Amino acid sequence: MGIAARLDEIGKPAWIALMVVSFVLFWPAGLAVLAYLIGSGRMACWKQERRWRRHEMREFRHHMRDQMRAAADRWFGDHRAEREEVRDSGPSSGNRAFDEYRSETLRRLEEEEREFREFLDRLRIAKDKAEFDEFLAQRRRRPDGPEPQPQG
Repeated sequence: MGIAARLDEIGKPAWIALMVVSFVLFWPAGLAVLAYLIGSGRMACWKQERRWRRHEMREFRHHMRDQMRAAADRWFGDHRAEREEVRDSGPSSGNRAFDEYRSETLRRLEEEEREFREFLDRLRIAKDKAEFDEFLAQRRRRPDGPEPQPQG
């Protein structure tokens, strides 16, 4: 059984201790151990473990949300269309008047954003046209003959 296998049996603290001791005794050996840990993936697994936990929690939240929606459908019956309308603007606050106000405000803001983007597009086009017209005017003012050579 190799040294790496024995250290893997002991766990992460053994690898950390080996790295610290090797840095203290001879710093190039410490760099070698660190390079081995990174290259073999022993350092990356700690981040991957955290990423896996986040993924599991996200999956669990989606599953629970689906379960809660199914229970609400069974409980409330035919009011699904109203809930779908409110769900488009975010989670329900429990106050129907506020939810309607919020969805109307969001719709209005999206419309204003669209109009503003169209205005900016028209403004850019007008600016480009003005620059191009200025370029053409400058070109027309230039004599058609060859440009004078600098004398020096």
